[in-house]
Amino acid sequence: MSMASINETFKHPALFYRTAQEYTDQTVSFVREGLAVGEPVAVAVPGPNLELIRSGLGSDADGLLFLDMTDAGRNPGRIIPGVLRKFADAHPKGRVRIIGEPIWAGRTAAEYPACAQHEALINAAFEGRAVTILCPYDEARLDADVLTDARLTHPTVISQGREQASDAYDWEAIVARYNEVLQPALDAAVFSFDAEELSAARTFAVRQAQRLGLDGTRLLDAELAVAELTTNSVIHGGGHGTLAIWSEAGQVVVEVRDAGRLLDPLAGRRPPEQGQLGGRGLMLVHYVTDLVRVHTTGDGTAVRFYLTP
Repeated sequence: MSMASINETFKHPALFYRTAQEYTDQTVSFVREGLAVGEPVAVAVPGPNLELIRSGLGSDADGLLFLDMTDAGRNPGRIIPGVLRKFADAHPKGRVRIIGEPIWAGRTAAEYPACAQHEALINAAFEGRAVTILCPYDEARLDADVLTDARLTHPTVISQGREQASDAYDWEAIVARYNEVLQPALDAAVFSFDAEELSAARTFAVRQAQRLGLDGTRLLDAELAVAELTTNSVIHGGGHGTLAIWSEAGQVVVEVRDAGRLLDPLAGRRPPEQGQLGGRGLMLVHYVTDLVRVHTTGDGTAVRFYLTP
């Protein structure tokens, strides 16, 4: 999608910063500019940075929405519906201003592709809306490849206090690049299912998840996510699918693979319209899990979720 096709009412700059002082100065200025013209403001950044902004604002912080992104955005797939759209939709009149920092040093290699796709998909989710979303990037701690990706996912970049158009902007390229092939672990427990075996698939998943260390609420989350994905496979994925479950880096990983194809890149990230009956399954999976990865081609789709015991 060309830059000219993005409605000018939507603004999505990346803020490159190197020091805590630069971060504070730029973000506080951004918030105060919004407050000066009566714009509702939300701040969703990692905890330590949250305190920098709150302290920098002083009394101007009163009444603003502050969210710790390490909690609200732990799964990057729920940031658009659960943070950005939730706030913007609650203020439908006039411009809304948000600081969202979904990528920080410490994000894992498994998380980053979903983070990059999230940043790209913001442009599709808010096209034509009077919303400004500022996304800070720590130049001193993030890899150069992450900063390069930020220039593709953001129409403009603020660096050293100057905002300029990105000459690399191409959010669709990032969505495509991180539509990565997913392969289950060699030691994964596998179960094939169809419509008559949905209950058996859930039972299998629960037993395997217990064996791998899930219990309590986390076990219920796994059961719910598996139920949603396997049902989607039967209804939309050719009537059958394959469930795989294994342990990886201290997390339980579950993957459901079928013959369906996700044509909508915002599937699972677009809040349902009022009165909508279906289409909530994948979004629910985003809400109850710590990370969701998706790979889709013309031959089928794999949806993988991660849960930390």
